[in-house]
Amino acid sequence: MGRPPKCRRVEFLPHCTYFKPAGIPLWSLEEVALTIEEVEALRLKDTEGLEQEACAERMGISRPTFQRILTSARQKLTQALVEGKAIRLEGGNYEYVSRRFRCAECRIEWDGQPAEADPCCPKCGSEEVASLSQRGMGRRKGMHGRSTVQNKK
Repeated sequence: MGRPPKCRRVEFLPHCTYFKPAGIPLWSLEEVALTIEEVEALRLKDTEGLEQEACAERMGISRPTFQRILTSARQKLTQALVEGKAIRLEGGNYEYVSRRFRCAECRIEWDGQPAEADPCCPKCGSEEVASLSQRGMGRRKGMHGRSTVQNKK
């Protein structure tokens, strides 16, 4: 028996969780399910263009584990595109990490990187910055608990 999977850090929760080919009735489609951490791996590597080592560090996992997650995600996406399957984003074993900051001087809020040690306000330059970070646990099935981890603006 293998050991339980390590919880992965995720900085982004998708707003759209289902994609399907146009013109095909939903009832006739097969689905491919991507986990939230697979979506995060794709986002970090392909959208933000980070190196695998940096991606793995942001997710709190090893580089080989990141490579396995990324490969799995790309295989699933390719299968869905080539075979005309729907894509459902759900589940996984992740911890949502908010990246929100607020300036004590001018009170604006912005998104930043969790690794930022000493962020400065982008508007007034003040170093009086508070983290509004919240953490919440994801679950294996669905996107349960999502409302408990969203930022309040």
